[in-house]
Amino acid sequence: MIMQKIEDKHAGVLLEYSLQLKKGDKLYIRGNLATLPLIRAAYRCAVQLGALPQVRITDEVLEESLLKYGSNNQIQYIPASDYTLVKDFDVFLTFLGSENTKSLSNIDPEKVKLQTRGKKEYSEIFYDRWAKKEIRCCISLFPTHAEAQEADMSLPEYEEFVYNACRLYEEDPVAVWKEVEKQQESICTVLDSKKQLRIVSEDTDLRCSVEGRKWINCCGKVNFPDGEVFTGPVEDSVDGHIRFSFPGIYQGREIEDVRLTFKKGKVVNATAAKGEELLVKLLDTDDGARFVGEIAVGTNQNIKRFTKNILFDEKIGGTVHLALGRSLPESGGKNSSTIHWDMLCDMKKGGTIFADDEIIYENGVFRI
Repeated sequence: MIMQKIEDKHAGVLLEYSLQLKKGDKLYIRGNLATLPLIRAAYRCAVQLGALPQVRITDEVLEESLLKYGSNNQIQYIPASDYTLVKDFDVFLTFLGSENTKSLSNIDPEKVKLQTRGKKEYSEIFYDRWAKKEIRCCISLFPTHAEAQEADMSLPEYEEFVYNACRLYEEDPVAVWKEVEKQQESICTVLDSKKQLRIVSEDTDLRCSVEGRKWINCCGKVNFPDGEVFTGPVEDSVDGHIRFSFPGIYQGREIEDVRLTFKKGKVVNATAAKGEELLVKLLDTDDGARFVGEIAVGTNQNIKRFTKNILFDEKIGGTVHLALGRSLPESGGKNSSTIHWDMLCDMKKGGTIFADDEIIYENGVFRI
């Protein structure tokens, strides 16, 4: 009964605050079979709000079968109904959560890359509509045994972690997220006036231009939980080197101790202690995969540990992350790619961010 209440609260905040669902909105809800309790809560809430919900339930065993046994044509195939949906629906809600986070671990990276390329046209339609503000979308997570195990927690521990990160134990979560929005907006206002950034941490010294780009205040409207500010750097301006303190996770596969060197915006050298083959294949996905689409600072102080789930990890207070590949259009970024892959750098022990040669961030905390 308690879990049912928290699921209803979770769904209510998503639909009424994050997505601002209105009567008559066409809502697409997508999630793995393991997320069914939250799908049901969201569907029920959507119906009560007068929306027009449609649900798609996915299954990782089916996904594994396609990638393992499918032909190139089958792997890249996108049904016509998917194109109709992405052109017609108003609101998109995706639930993360699985029965097995390692279900694709033994899949050939070439097949993963092929599938990603097959989604290019679909992705372009989606992000073009998003850039034009024709659609609203949000991603959240339902805690499962698989995610708990991946995070080295019991399920009750992981549920507590997730709902704390989402502020769902608060009496009025929406009021809390509105306060986050207010605090982060002041940070974005300062950053919007800056031209150059320099990020310095262990084995990291990276410079880029953010002139003319917009910093985005992430306060629970697109990701939930949230807690970051980000922009898209000028595409050919990223120079220097960075070491990512935490493993990069791509479709459940870990790439450890990633080190990248950039010159004129492009990755010119890439190494990893584990998973280097996959790293290189991802960088070769398309022409935009070696460029940075996003640079961001995590601000959610309720997220204090790495759990191998980027929805939470990129929000860890005291971290910086870069996303290789596609820019997010609202930032003014122009890089085009079928991937958008985030990796984290810890800034809590001596990390510094300079903006136009002034220190604005030190040891994991903004100084503005």
